[in-house]
Amino acid sequence: SGRIMIATEAGAEGINLQFCSLVINYDLPWNPQRIEQRIGRCHRYGQKHDVVVVNFLNRDNDADRRVYELLDIKFRLFDGVFGASDEVLGAVESGVDFERRIADIYQRCRQPQEIHQAFEQLQLDLAGEISDAMLNARQVLLENFDEEVQARLKLAQTDAKVCLDRLEQMLMRFSRAMLSGHATFDADGLGFDLRAVPPVVLSAGEQSDDIPLGRYELPRRSDEAHIYRLQHPLAQGMLQAALNASLKPACLALDYQAYGAQVAALKALQGTAGCVVVQCLTVHSLGATEEFLLMAATIGERVLDADLTDKLLALPGAATAASPAAAVGQQHDGASSFGGALLQAALAEQEREVLTSVEQRNLKLFGDETDKLDAWADDLKVGLEREIKELDRRIKETRSQGKGAATLAEKLAAQKEQRDLEAARDRKRRELFTRQDEIEIKRDKLIEELEQQLGQHVAMRTVLACTWAMR
Repeated sequence: SGRIMIATEAGAEGINLQFCSLVINYDLPWNPQRIEQRIGRCHRYGQKHDVVVVNFLNRDNDADRRVYELLDIKFRLFDGVFGASDEVLGAVESGVDFERRIADIYQRCRQPQEIHQAFEQLQLDLAGEISDAMLNARQVLLENFDEEVQARLKLAQTDAKVCLDRLEQMLMRFSRAMLSGHATFDADGLGFDLRAVPPVVLSAGEQSDDIPLGRYELPRRSDEAHIYRLQHPLAQGMLQAALNASLKPACLALDYQAYGAQVAALKALQGTAGCVVVQCLTVHSLGATEEFLLMAATIGERVLDADLTDKLLALPGAATAASPAAAVGQQHDGASSFGGALLQAALAEQEREVLTSVEQRNLKLFGDETDKLDAWADDLKVGLEREIKELDRRIKETRSQGKGAATLAEKLAAQKEQRDLEAARDRKRRELFTRQDEIEIKRDKLIEELEQQLGQHVAMRTVLACTWAMR
């Protein structure tokens, strides 16, 4: 039930704290493996948040400052999710006793200049081993692991490249397609120069004054560039234009080689073709509206699940004229008969899973709120009953004092105090009943909300229904 754990070095071994996401190093060990152990208590399987590491540092101590610089800059212990530490710690451990070298510097050097020279020499000694280990590890990773594994490792890219999350990557790919002929994109895909606003964006309701021409970057790297994000009027206008677009029957010609990354599941599909449907499920319940994308694709009698279909649609390609049979199938609004019974069954199963998940989440929310009400009611009842018992005790004491009063004035004062205490007790009793009534009113409101949830509104809209072929 505690919110903060204070531990000695013993806390760095053998405990699972993936439900925590903040590590504070009151002191930094000289051994980088020991720091990794500390962080690893929280940064482990099951962690749902980025782990934040706070390091206390004596900035007036040159040796402490240089130790931190070495760990942070050279080892990159605190950079990204894994940083570079996993790649280099083994090499350092096998080559140089890092902790012993640090201890020797602390014992031998006294002047700032001596400390500086000693750490420079230590860094030079380690530089070759660290660089070789990092290079080999990165090469193996990029050549042999899928794009999804690389994304999970969140490697810090060098030079001007910046890792974008999946949503930002999708936004830039979408922008490149929508702005074709109206903007020039950088080779790294992190920025573009907007020359003109597409007419379809203006017809979607965006004002040209809200979308300035010029340089856009994600993330922004130069002061003169506009910050480009999903909420920008340009992005919102293009999204609205895409949602309003009337799609003609087409076949998506997908190019796996042009994607530029390893996706093992898709590589096995080269040379195949099939149908794909993407639907938008809108659910309105408990006063909130949510949208879910349902997607599935087929290859003959095989149905690809939503994750694989999502990867499939991320491949670069172009729309070509559809076959007559496909065109006939795509003329049905809602694509209710497109792609065959297997594909429609897969989409229906996804819809059931979404609706079940929403219902279970709302049910849990209702249960949590009910538990809070019950706990609140119990606290109020216990607290008020305790106060009433205390007033009863004081009333009895006052009665005893009145009976033993030696003078009329003392007896009268005791009677007045007893009267005041009894009035306070009556008020507490009435308050108890009033609070119980308030709790019942809130419980009735929750029940009404649950009834609204049972009558949730569900709508389905087809986003995409076409054939595809991959080469």
